Amino acid sequence: MKKGLFSGWYDPCPLSQGVVERDGLQGEWPSDKVFVNPPYSKPLPWVEKAIAESRKGKTVALLLKHDSSTIWWARLHEAGAHFLPVIGRLHFSGGAAAPFPSVIAVLYPDQCKSAEVLA
Repeated sequence: MKKGLFSGWYDPCPLSQGVVERDGLQGEWPSDKVFVNPPYSKPLPWVEKAIAESRKGKTVALLLKHDSSTIWWARLHEAGAHFLPVIGRLHFSGGAAAPFPSVIAVLYPDQCKSAEVLA
């Protein structure tokens, strides 16, 4: 049984042997607690989907590159996300460390600002 901080949370983009098992950007996420580790190279669609799902009543946590200079970071900030910096570098299986700092951004449904507020 997998244990950890987000054990039991729905993962819309799981990897199996380096291949994405499903397209998590399609359809509604079927849980009220969601953990997303989107591709570091293209997080914006995942951030937009996470904001939309949070507005439907879901708590969504995203593991992201810590980069406050991006559009996706601004969208999370505008939506009311809580940013939890990861101290030190993440280590991948095999022992390699991430070449950049990471952050967990959390969107709570009762705090996720609506599209009207952002407009």
